[in-house]
Amino acid sequence: MAIVLTHSEVAGLIDRAAVYAAVEQAHIDLSTGTATNPAPAMLPIERGTVLPMAASARRHRASAVKMLSDMPFNRESGRPAQRSTILLMSADTGECEAVIDGRLITAIRTAAASAVATAHLAHTSSAVLGVIGAGTLAVEHTRAIARVRPLEKVFVWSRSAATVDRFRTATADLDLEVESADSPRLVVSSADVVCTLTPSREPLVEGAWFRTGQHLNVVGAPPRADHREVDGAGMAAARLVVDSRSTALAKSGDVLLAIEEGHLVADDVAIELGDVIVRPGSGREHDEDITLFNSVGIGLQDLVTARLLVDAATEQGVGTRVELAG
Repeated sequence: MAIVLTHSEVAGLIDRAAVYAAVEQAHIDLSTGTATNPAPAMLPIERGTVLPMAASARRHRASAVKMLSDMPFNRESGRPAQRSTILLMSADTGECEAVIDGRLITAIRTAAASAVATAHLAHTSSAVLGVIGAGTLAVEHTRAIARVRPLEKVFVWSRSAATVDRFRTATADLDLEVESADSPRLVVSSADVVCTLTPSREPLVEGAWFRTGQHLNVVGAPPRADHREVDGAGMAAARLVVDSRSTALAKSGDVLLAIEEGHLVADDVAIELGDVIVRPGSGREHDEDITLFNSVGIGLQDLVTARLLVDAATEQGVGTRVELAG
């Protein structure tokens, strides 16, 4: 019997603190070999691409695939540019345990991964956050990072003043000073931790703006080789950490364009987030290091979040039960 969970049901069940813990453990499992996460294939369709993001986890006795539809032309009709659905499969019987809408899962597990990176790479005293982009990802990142660092102030930049206003309202309960910045450069020059959260094709951030000791989470660019948020010099100026080496080398425009321009070589993409957790010396070595977590997003993060939701739905009697084999 499979459980079907809608977006609204996911919103009622999801526990952000639990997702953080599960994502952190997932990256440990990936680095120690008890979970697998191959780079996703790209399936071209007429007006976009589909990425089947697969993973398996021995700890959870499950496999999963998120079918991510990347449809940039949807924006013309006011539809989301990305849509996703997650299938969770039992490793014991092979049956489908759940079909889950992926929209909120993607935002929350992405923010959780950035918070894990921040917890293991940023200075413990980091009190000023900078967000470039002010949408849902910015709200989730602010909430997630406020749980791991003593934030006092957020600098936020967006092309839309209305979006900044919505960000301010959505984070009001965190009791942070929110200051609107007039440029990405002001955000980078002011913050201890910076999160780039835009679907940008051209770099919005230059390495020349980085501050000594700073940490950056480079998150927003979609999984396309021609999109990026940080220039090649910036990618080379920082100690680079990725969520998955194989995924970054296949799908991260920030990485691939820096390699194409000669700022990086493939061997520079060597440290995964799980490595930093398991072997802290592989991350920040010196106080003055600039660290950069490049997050493309991986199916394993979706798997562990889906597992939490299915367990909660089973306990609370939420969701629609469907006998797929009937």
